[in-house]
Amino acid sequence: MATNANDGGSCRGIPWRVIGWGAVTILLMLPLIAMQFTTEVNWTASDFIFAAAMFGTVGGLFELTVRASGNLPYRGGVATALGTSFLLVWINGAVGMIGDEGNPANLMFFVVILMAIAGGIAARFQAAGMARAMTVAGAAQMLIAVIVLVWRIGATEPPGFPAVVILVVLFGLPWFVSAWLFRQATRS
Repeated sequence: MATNANDGGSCRGIPWRVIGWGAVTILLMLPLIAMQFTTEVNWTASDFIFAAAMFGTVGGLFELTVRASGNLPYRGGVATALGTSFLLVWINGAVGMIGDEGNPANLMFFVVILMAIAGGIAARFQAAGMARAMTVAGAAQMLIAVIVLVWRIGATEPPGFPAVVILVVLFGLPWFVSAWLFRQATRS
């Protein structure tokens, strides 16, 4: 259901903002709870600060989107791009997509995110320009897959050669979904 941009993100009285930020709080508490029962989860204060900053940034940007636009495909495009960016940063910070988290090849994924951000700013966050920016981000992600394939980057490290190419390609697809949603938003 569409929500009104002026109602603070609520839909028929449901406090979506409170539910969303409550879910973030619970997600941040899970590692703290897990640390009480296992030594495999070992977060430091900086890990919690990083996670809170990530959730806060993504949640805040989506909340701004909800306030600025009642267009559901536009919101979906933003949510998809934010979710993809979040997962790329999270995975590369935690374990790395290509090899481990210290592999400099993983920095290519941050370039993709920066391209998406720069494209959005250049488009002044208008749907048609955002569609082009997300298409460029998806193409850049696919270029990373080609680079990994040709130079066999991460071939000797987990998750192994064909798996890393598949993983990179799978993470490229949401950029194209986001672009498609922004194109749908231009038609609304």
